[in-house]
Amino acid sequence: MFVVDSPIGPLGVAVSGDTVVGVRFGARPGPTGSHPAVSQLEAYFAGELTDFSVPFEMRGGSEFERAVWGEIAKIPYGEMVTYGAIATALGDPGAARAVGTACNHNPIPVIVPCHRVVGAGGKMVGFGGGLDRKRRLLELEARIALARAWG
Repeated sequence: MFVVDSPIGPLGVAVSGDTVVGVRFGARPGPTGSHPAVSQLEAYFAGELTDFSVPFEMRGGSEFERAVWGEIAKIPYGEMVTYGAIATALGDPGAARAVGTACNHNPIPVIVPCHRVVGAGGKMVGFGGGLDRKRRLLELEARIALARAWG
């Protein structure tokens, strides 16, 4: 496990070879490293990276959770999608709460951007890393997306 210092606190990054298998909020001090995931997370927080290319593997989870994580991975940088929209995309419009639970179980937050999933009407609800972290991640992406769009 490597530790990445970030504006939302230290992140623990678990890897298996070149593949990221976990990201944890609130990591304890530990080794830093030169793994591509570390470099990409640092570039993301610096506003220099909008798409992660580091290989990752979603371990565990039910079939439904894995489907939710697949949908989350498709959300473009700087955009938000509601829990209900993901439930609808998966064929069960009434499963918004289950989508929220699946987001909370996402083993690779930030890289698989569950922070981009919001409540109906864009309401800021739920996040395994806490609402302050979610807000800060969304603000970072909005600021960078606007700067890039407006040159």
